[in-house]
Amino acid sequence: MNLDTQKIYEHDIPDGSKLYFGASAKLKREIEAKAAEILEKNEFSEIITPYFSHHQRQSVKPENLIRFGDKQNLEIALRSDSTIDVVRITTKRLKDSDTKRWFYIQPVFKHPTSEIYQIGAEILGDSSIMPCIDIVSEIFREFGISAHLQISNIQIPKIICQLLNLPISVFENGRLEVILGLNLPWLNRLANIKSDADIDAVIAIAPSELKEPLNSIKGLASNYDKRIYAPLYYSKMRYYDKLFFRFLCDNSILSSGGSYEIDGNISAGFAIFSDAVIENLRSK
Repeated sequence: MNLDTQKIYEHDIPDGSKLYFGASAKLKREIEAKAAEILEKNEFSEIITPYFSHHQRQSVKPENLIRFGDKQNLEIALRSDSTIDVVRITTKRLKDSDTKRWFYIQPVFKHPTSEIYQIGAEILGDSSIMPCIDIVSEIFREFGISAHLQISNIQIPKIICQLLNLPISVFENGRLEVILGLNLPWLNRLANIKSDADIDAVIAIAPSELKEPLNSIKGLASNYDKRIYAPLYYSKMRYYDKLFFRFLCDNSILSSGGSYEIDGNISAGFAIFSDAVIENLRSK
C-alpha cells in the first residue's frame, strides 16, 4: 500500500523507531545515569559524536545505512555505529593523546528506520577485553541482571575459511549445518567446546593455525560462573578482529564488544543495548 492510499494518523511513528514514556522513560534515564557514574569512576570521559558521518561504510554494510548527500553532494550516512567515529574524532580531530578512555550514550540508526539506543565505551591503545567485560558486568549487577557471558575469537572462523576455502558468510549467517556437514573430527569438536579441557582436546588434533587463537580464549574471564565458549561465532561488525564477547539473557543480546584495530589504533570497546536491557528489566 503506498502513501496515497495508506492512512497515516497523527500519532503514528515509523516502524523501528522508539518511544519512551512513563516507567520506561524513567528506567532508561536511571540505566544511563548509573552507567555514566560507573564509567566516570573508571576514568572514562564522555563524548557525543555527530549524527552524520562520512565513514560508516568502514564498519557497517552499505545496505544497512541510511544514506544521502551533503551540500557538496558527498555521501554521508546517519550514524549506524559509534566506534569508528569515536576513534577517528578523538585521534585525528581532537588529537587528545592523554585521554584513552571514552564513553557515549546515544542512538544509532539502521536502514530503513531502526533506532537503537546504546551505552558504549572505547579503550584506545589497549586490546584487553577484560576491563570491558568487568565494567559491563558491574553495570548489570546494579540492576540485578544475571546474564551469560559468551567468549569468541573472530580469528577462528576466518582461519577456518582460509583452510577449507569457505565463504565467511557461512559463519556470518550461523550456518552450522554446512560446517558440521564437512564431517571433520576437529571441526565437530570445535563446534561443541564447553570447557578449557575441550579446547586442549581440539588443539591436539586441529590445524596448527588455530592453536594461538584457541589458547587466547582458554581461561578468559574464568571468574564468571555463566561463561560459555562460542569459537565459531563471527561478528558482523567489520572492525572486530580477535577476541569478542556478548552478554546474553533470555534469548536477547544485552551487550557485545571486543578488540579491534582502526587506522592503526589497537583498542577494545563495548556497547550495551539500552532497549534490550529495559525490556529485560520490565519483563521481571
